[in-house]
Amino acid sequence: MAGFLSFYASAQVGIGTTKPKAALDVNGKTTLRKELRVGGTLTQPGDAGLNGQVLISQGEGLPPVWKSLSIPFMEEGQYKLINSYLSSDQTGISELSDTVDGDGVNKNSVGDKMTDATKGKWKKIDGLTTNFSIKNGKNRLTYQFQTGVEIKAPVATTSQTVRFACGVFRNDLLVAVRPDRIASNNNSGKAGLQDYIFTLNYTEQNVPVGSHKIEIACRKIDTSNLNAQFTIGRMYSHPTVLPMHLLWNLR
Repeated sequence: MAGFLSFYASAQVGIGTTKPKAALDVNGKTTLRKELRVGGTLTQPGDAGLNGQVLISQGEGLPPVWKSLSIPFMEEGQYKLINSYLSSDQTGISELSDTVDGDGVNKNSVGDKMTDATKGKWKKIDGLTTNFSIKNGKNRLTYQFQTGVEIKAPVATTSQTVRFACGVFRNDLLVAVRPDRIASNNNSGKAGLQDYIFTLNYTEQNVPVGSHKIEIACRKIDTSNLNAQFTIGRMYSHPTVLPMHLLWNLR
């Protein structure tokens, strides 16, 4: 007569630790030479996933699963991370108004320094200054600056104009600029007032790795009447702040 005895023992295995906290606790580097299979049973080896899939956690107590990422307008196998940032200002610019003549600078170039008066007398918008860092040299940085602009002619029935420019500076150097012109209506019903929305859009590619600072500044190029009131980001006639936003995306 022969007798057989079988038993099952449950234990935790530790590699690199004497106090494992799971069925297998590895404290150190791990090298996986072949596929990683998940969701297996006593009779099935588990799922190794498909080419291009990523392993997604389903939370505590549930096995991870392989998932395919689907991103619109992206080629298969390409994934991009998009970070969006929004800055706003509640002050605006009134220092370029009446009694202030234009700087007469009609041309700017990429790389101009904000502090170089020969390139224009720029007025920085402090509330829109943003610091950030680039960790991947293959990127795309998109800026969108938008605000309201207003002019008020000294005589309601006589139209006046102001030419101005706003620019995006990165590390004190100009990367994007848009000149524009605003004119008052010779309409007494509006008391010589005219306003509209100014927008600047620009995209940089492959911005160098490291720390960066974005600044927005505007300047007055010339005016048809030195007494014409002119403001950016606020209404001159009463202390109402117009929307002034800087939205930028890092991809």
